[in-house]
Amino acid sequence: MKLCMIGTGYVGLVSGACFADLGNDVICVDKDSNKINSLINGQIPIYEPGLSELVIKNYKNKRLNFSTNLKKSVKESDLIFICVGTPPKKRSNTADLSQILNVTKKISLAINKFKIIITKSTIPVTTGDEIEKILLKKNSKKKFSVVSNPEFLREGEAIRDFIYPDRIVVGSNENKSNRILKNLYNPLISKGATYLSTSRRSAELIKYASNAFLATKITFINEIANLCEKTGINIEDISIGMGLDKRIGSRFLRAGPAYGGSCFPKDTKAIISTADKFKTKLSVIESVIKSNENRSELLLDRVYDILNREIKNKKVTFLGVTFKANTDDMRDSSSLKMIPALSKKGAIIKYYDPTGYKKEFSKIKNVYNSDSIKQSLQGSDLVIVHTEWNDFKSLNFKNLVKGKKFIIYDMRNIYSPEKIKKQGFKYYSVGR
Repeated sequence: MKLCMIGTGYVGLVSGACFADLGNDVICVDKDSNKINSLINGQIPIYEPGLSELVIKNYKNKRLNFSTNLKKSVKESDLIFICVGTPPKKRSNTADLSQILNVTKKISLAINKFKIIITKSTIPVTTGDEIEKILLKKNSKKKFSVVSNPEFLREGEAIRDFIYPDRIVVGSNENKSNRILKNLYNPLISKGATYLSTSRRSAELIKYASNAFLATKITFINEIANLCEKTGINIEDISIGMGLDKRIGSRFLRAGPAYGGSCFPKDTKAIISTADKFKTKLSVIESVIKSNENRSELLLDRVYDILNREIKNKKVTFLGVTFKANTDDMRDSSSLKMIPALSKKGAIIKYYDPTGYKKEFSKIKNVYNSDSIKQSLQGSDLVIVHTEWNDFKSLNFKNLVKGKKFIIYDMRNIYSPEKIKKQGFKYYSVGR
């Protein structure tokens, strides 16, 4: 099939490369000519394991191409995937649909035969209806179909999640487009993926409801971890005990920092905004948002306690600053709150992240990027393990920094307390 992916961000690029790898002819479109030129030259703008190899392979095989010409790309394709961003509006929790609607207007002018317009972007309920209204201004209803096909890609695991999905959700109000989409996804369905056909509005809400529930699990276990710290209980025992219940499941029951990234923060707020629009109360999700926003403050307070409230001139090392491992995504990472707060109190901060220097800290006083783990640890008073990169999981701190006994605050519980203490270090973790 001939596919057009509009937007070469996380969703568009990963989905485009994977669809091409399944044998489709894919063209990825973006208005950013610098990004398109970089992609043509094999330079990938995001960090995602395996993506670079997949893009280069399919570009060389001429199944994957890149363009800035949206009109031409739409005309030459059968299926048009909208994969542009839907960030929160600056002064509200509502999703900003300006990119979606602008792209739709451009698609409307390029329809030359029957097209299926598919939203992969995360969009509020009824957005598909708005898209349809825009398209109808310039086109007959027989010329197009609007479908919702939400993505469920985890950053750091995106390619695997695309190839071996838990489910494929297609929301369409027409049988014809549903049959075509099912055929497109048949290589994955034949491997065992569940194909769920729903109404368009249902598909739109499934995405938001899923992310809100996962955010709730993370927030729940973080609050239980707070109780564990007060009662001398190991949160890992609780997580395992709960996770063995098949009704609950073990995933997303790991205590740590606040959730962050491109999805959970904005999607929990957007579903609240949608509920307000329809005069419905989602009090559980409202509580989740509030608790998560307080999480970084709580962990910061723990840092202050560990340092006996003497922060000025203390040398603090952050191992990892991204919101999770295997991604370079800094959006809503706890480090964005913690590092500036420590700097303001006079701490000297070094950080090491496998994805390198972060511009987000460039204007913050006394914050320095380190080129290696060893360099970041030199002279440190406190080491905060912020992100669970594999690079950190087998560190021998005693061998790395001889003669220096710093404090370790393991916010991801990746170390055995007994082993670290045997090395002679003072050790703190989360919920145990």
